[in-house]
Order: sequence, then structure tokens, then C-alpha cells
Amino acid sequence: MVKLTVDGIALEVPNGCSVLQAAELAGKEIPRFCYHERLSVAGNCRMCLVEVEKVPKPVASCAWPVAEGMVVKTDSPMVRNARRGVMEFLLINHPLDCPICDQGGECDLQDQSMGYGWGDSRYREPKRAVREKDFGPLVKTVMTRCIHCTRCIRFLAEVGGAPELGATARGEDMEIGTYVQQALTSELSGNIIDLCPVGALTSKPYAFVARSWELTRTDSVDVMDAVGANIRVDARGPEVLRVLPRINDDVNEEWLADKSRFAIDGLKHKRLDRPWVRRDGKLAPASWDEAFAAIAARMKDLPGEKVGAIAGDLACAESMLALKDLMSALGSRNLDCRQNGARLDAARRDFYLFNTTIAGIDRADAILLIGTNPRREAPILNARIRKRWLSGQVPVAAIGPAVDLTYAAEWLGVGPAVLTSLLSGLLSGEQSFAKKLEAAQQPMLILGQGALARPDGEAVLAAAWQLAERFGMLRADWHGFNVLHTAAARVGALELGFLPAPGAKGFWAMRAGAVDLLWLLGADEFEVARIPPTTFVVYQGHHGDRGAQRADVILPGSAYTEKNGTYVNTEGRAERGRLAVYPPGEAREDWKILRAFSAVLGRPLPYDDLRSLREKLATTHPVFARVGALPAAGCTDQSGPGGDPAAMLPNPFTFPIANYYQTDPISRASPTMARCTETYYPGLAMAAE
Repeated sequence: MVKLTVDGIALEVPNGCSVLQAAELAGKEIPRFCYHERLSVAGNCRMCLVEVEKVPKPVASCAWPVAEGMVVKTDSPMVRNARRGVMEFLLINHPLDCPICDQGGECDLQDQSMGYGWGDSRYREPKRAVREKDFGPLVKTVMTRCIHCTRCIRFLAEVGGAPELGATARGEDMEIGTYVQQALTSELSGNIIDLCPVGALTSKPYAFVARSWELTRTDSVDVMDAVGANIRVDARGPEVLRVLPRINDDVNEEWLADKSRFAIDGLKHKRLDRPWVRRDGKLAPASWDEAFAAIAARMKDLPGEKVGAIAGDLACAESMLALKDLMSALGSRNLDCRQNGARLDAARRDFYLFNTTIAGIDRADAILLIGTNPRREAPILNARIRKRWLSGQVPVAAIGPAVDLTYAAEWLGVGPAVLTSLLSGLLSGEQSFAKKLEAAQQPMLILGQGALARPDGEAVLAAAWQLAERFGMLRADWHGFNVLHTAAARVGALELGFLPAPGAKGFWAMRAGAVDLLWLLGADEFEVARIPPTTFVVYQGHHGDRGAQRADVILPGSAYTEKNGTYVNTEGRAERGRLAVYPPGEAREDWKILRAFSAVLGRPLPYDDLRSLREKLATTHPVFARVGALPAAGCTDQSGPGGDPAAMLPNPFTFPIANYYQTDPISRASPTMARCTETYYPGLAMAAE
């Protein structure tokens, strides 16, 4: 520890701490443009100048380490004059764009020029102009405003793992851009918009849409993947205009994936805003009473075993509980939430959770990926793996098709044969990854949906568990077995037991026509066209996607921004999404639709408001009572799932996501995501046309 004084305040800070960090611990505000807590130190904006006793000139506090007995002044005449000079230099070439700049009202340069600059400039020369750069369909550039803080460069190189930005030329001719003209390829590229302290990088879809003070802010949770990133939904009137990340160091730190940030314009397209009933082979608008009457008529005298339900990937826990209770009232146990056919074992929670936790990745010292491409399936989690890899050169290996993960990985093979070899010890050579796993103190594996959504998924699950046991991943103080989900609703559904009871019909049987009435709760991620025409399909959802096209009755529900809902992320953390805007037209919250229909049947569900529904949710399933919290990680029972590793097939693993930008009804309806598909997956875009 080092003792120093900051503005007369005595402090004791850790060795290696910078003067800027020490000043913040003393409660002193230090202006900065280039410095960011989660990026490397650049020290090039010079706005954070402070005075250090016995040093003849101001020093950059972000890059100056503390020393024993140091005396620091953060607001002396020398410091004030130095900061005014720096601000004067920064504004020499900065255009007077504030009235038309999308950063207005949220601009660090505006704030700090008012707080630390002065009201005049001695420079009268013409300002420079910089040609605009094309960073793709997401990030808009006005590079004349750039102050060369290099935050964007450092983020893409260090966090995003796509070092595509850099500086060319020097001095006044210096420009930030891509060395080769191309769109940014990182799935985290939108974060450079948040990092940019001026208006050089802004959101292209949000350009000239609204001012920050016009927006209503609502804290919520992201549902575009299973990470559960904390977000803020900004809306004006009935329309969601943007989504920004909120800080949560245990989940997403302060980053957000591009699909989660930019797919929200899909909320305005292809929406279901009124009930529909199929008459004479064609869907026709109907009232709620007519829609309920059509379903009730089809259910009349229908035994419970002939009714089934499938929950979709974006469903909240409240709606799934209501649907499960409705099916139970009808005498049906035909439930399933695994649209992709994943062979998940719900006998124990740690068979299907990310048990290490997302923050626990920071402690791992060896990582094995099995049938997963986290860069596409969970970009925020992948950034955490990259962060760990960078911090300690942690060895990473993968089983599956070789792809660019943004960090170095040893590709062991493409299929289950590698698991068999690891279990049998055939890969125990001196340089093999097995040796690295044996030497690791906290090894972990991540099992993806590409390894589970196969006919031999149960066998792969059992083999992965045995692998975790063999290499010491299952201990009372460490649980290194992890399942990475891709659907926001999947873990919550497993917690609710939204699975077929013994002897009941599951996903494959219901899709094949084993039930006469099939209720789809936002279930769109399978080939619904293959449902036999004899099956009466009720689709309850918010977009006219695949499920709605096959439906006999459509009930318009609410998207995640239009309801209060609970979700459970891949690590088992319950989180709350909140209503930011009301659903369009006659659409209603999903659990309310199910409660109203149960009354039509004469079997009303035992809750009339959200509070009583959540009380039942928390009472019957305690995980929903621990919102935002996780129990201590550890494995006390090493007995594994019931599959037989010997039953694994030789087929190579395939990854579940072919197009990162279009994976659900919202993103498929998004014009912005369609443009991203055209840019990054031109072959898929042409096939869709």
C-alpha cells in the first residue's frame, strides 16, 4: 500500500494505482476523454492533468503511478490553466455541430468544456474537415468531430477482439478509420458509440430521431440471448427508440451486443395487434370473444392428452406458468420448451446451468468449449472469455468446426470422438490439452446447444459431465460444468418444469401431430409448416412470424419491452424486465390472455393480478424469489445425468446460429438486422429473397 495526499486528504491506495484512481478514491472528479476504466491507458488527451508536488509541470494523472508521500493537487491555478489550454486545443478543429449532433445532451466534450474550459478561443484559422468513413449499417461517423481519444480503437482491439480500427497520418492530418475499407465485423461494435466522448461515432439507425431529454428511461433486461444483459429502454410516447446497456459487473459489465442494441426497430414491423381466426382456409380479423370461442369450440370434448403446448424462446416466466397451469386444468401434461430439440436433463439444476457463473470465468485457468461458438451465441460472454484469456494467457480449446473466436483456441476436433479420447486418456501427450486440464486448478467446460440438439444429445451431456468429473471440475468450491443456452426463456422454463411428464408427449411428438390442439406461446424457431393440417394450432405471440403463418387462431401478445416479466439467464439468475411502452392495438400481456381464456372455459386460473401470480411463482419455484442473486457455486453431488456416453454418434457438431443478426421474431422483423445480414451474410440474404 502507498500513502499519499490528494487536496489535503490523506489516502492509502494499492501499489500500481494511478493518480487519477487515487483522486477518485478521495472523491475528487478528474476530467478525462481517453481514459476508461475497462480499457488500457493511452494518456493522449491530456485532459486529466493534475499538479504533483516537486514536479515542475502538470502530469497526466491517468498514466502517472502513485508514489510514497506524493502530494497531489487537482484544482490548483496551474491545473486550471493547463486544462483550459487543453480544452482550447481540442476545440480548435471541432465543428460547431451541437444543434444537429446526436450526441447533444450526452456529450462529454460539451460537459467538460463548460466545466473546465473558458469562453473564448485565440484561434481564428479555418477548421479542418475529415472525409466520412463507412463503418457499416450500425455506426454512423462524423470524423470531423473526432478528438483522437482512441477509445474506439482500444475497445475493438482489446474487448471486441476485432482490431479493425486504427490511426493513419500524424498531427492535424491524423484520422481514425479502418485500414481496409470495410464494415466493422465485431458483434460488440455498438459499444464504441457509448465510449465515444464526442459526436464522432453515433448510432446510424437512431440518427436525428430524438434528443435525450425527450426520452423516458426504463430499466429492463435483454432477451436476445440467454446472457440476460442489463439494459435501459429509452422510449418516446408509444415507441421504443433505443436500448443502452446498464452496468452489472456480474453479467454484462457495461457492454451490450449489437443485436440487443439495434434490433429494436423490429418492434415496429410485422406486429400482431388484433386477434385472427382462420375461416375457409384464410386468416380473418376477429374480436377477442370470437377468437376465444373458436378455441373453446375446438377444445370441447377434447381429452387432455390430445392438447399440448410449446413455449417459445422469448417467453417470460409469468406467461409460461400461466400456460402450464392452463394445460394442467385441461388435464394435459404435454409441455415442452425445447424448440431446438435439445436433450436437456432437468433432474438437477446443475445439469443445465452455467454453473461457474459468467463472473466466474475470471477465475478459470483452462477452458474447453464443446459444440459452441460463443462469439455468435453470446457475444458478451465471449468477451468475458477473451478478457480472461488476455489477462493470464489461459489456455482455451474447442471441439467443433473451427471459427474465429477473437482469441487463440486449440481446435481438438469436430465431433464426439474427441470426448471419447479425452475420457479414455488417448490425448494425454505432453503437449496435449488434456495435460493442461489436469494441471489446472479451476478448469471449466462450456457445453453448447450444438452438442445437445442432436439425437445423441443425452449421451453428449453425460460424456461432458464425466469429462468434468475426470479433470477435477466438480468440487465443493468450484463447479466447472457449464451449459450455454441461446434462448432467454429456456432456463426459466426448465425451472418451471415446462417439460413433458413421464409418458406425455414432447416436442417431436407434438410437432408430428400427436395432439389435436397445439398451443404455441411465441414458438417460432422450428419448422411449423411441418405440423400436420389436422392439428389445430393456437399461436400466441407478438409478431407475424413462422408460428402465426401456420396458426388457426392468433392471439396478439406483448413483446419484452411491453410487459413486466421475469427471465432466468443461462447461469440461473432471475432478472426482471419492465414495461417501457404499452403493446399496440388490442394486444395484451400474455399471462392476462391466458387468464381471460381460462375464465371462458369455466376453469379460471388462481390469480387475477401480477402480484398474486408472482407470489405463486416464487412460492412454487424459489429461484424466482431471488431476483438478481445467485447462490454460491459448487458441486456437492457428482452423480451425473442419465445418458450413456457410449451412445454418442460420430457426426460432427454443428453450431445452432447460422446468422447472428436474425435469430428470433423481433430481429427477423428488423430492417436494421436485415441490412446487417446483407452486409455480413450476403449468401443468406440472397437465399431469403
